[in-house]
Amino acid sequence: MSIAQPDTRQFRSFKTNLEYARSLIVAGNSLRGLQPGALDIGDLYRAAWVQGVSAMDHWLHEELFRRLAEIVANSTGDELPATLRRIEFPLSAVEDVRTGQANLPELVLAHVRAKWAYQPLHNTKKIAEAYRLVSDEDLWSEAAKKINAWHHHRTHYSAQSLKQQYSAIINRRNLIAHTADLEDGDLKRRRPISEAEATDALDWLERVALSFAAVLG
Repeated sequence: MSIAQPDTRQFRSFKTNLEYARSLIVAGNSLRGLQPGALDIGDLYRAAWVQGVSAMDHWLHEELFRRLAEIVANSTGDELPATLRRIEFPLSAVEDVRTGQANLPELVLAHVRAKWAYQPLHNTKKIAEAYRLVSDEDLWSEAAKKINAWHHHRTHYSAQSLKQQYSAIINRRNLIAHTADLEDGDLKRRRPISEAEATDALDWLERVALSFAAVLG
């Protein structure tokens, strides 16, 4: 089954960032036979892993803000997602709208950006919470269904197993970024990493992004 690629600036940027991560893997492969003593080729795979997670985090933020801008500009009342209908603002902001000093769409966007722009979207619960602003769908559950359909139901992912898969990628990124991927209790030996593992992580990040985009429409 052909998987539609979103034709948005945000997704094109995501793909560009992901290709940069893949190029690091290619560079590692090209150096593998040379055995350069001063370079741990695994570091290129680790860098690709971190870059891939960064690309996903950036896309999740930009896609959230893009969709929110479209919704607040074009939808009203019961057309809005339930969480967005219940959004709360300071009284001062409400007064600014009432007196014409601010308009509601700008207020909503500014409010959401203030809350989410600097929060990493790594945690699966945080992703679901943020995206309830733009959709009433059960994001992880519906994304799992999309992935199963793309594999002609030869896979049987659930919301829980898909979140576990995603969290495993994030957890390894955290080990790389925060502890230099050192094995527990060892100050010199790092966890092994392979081209296949790094490539699979990037493929999964892209797959999850595509499934989210398909669910959200």
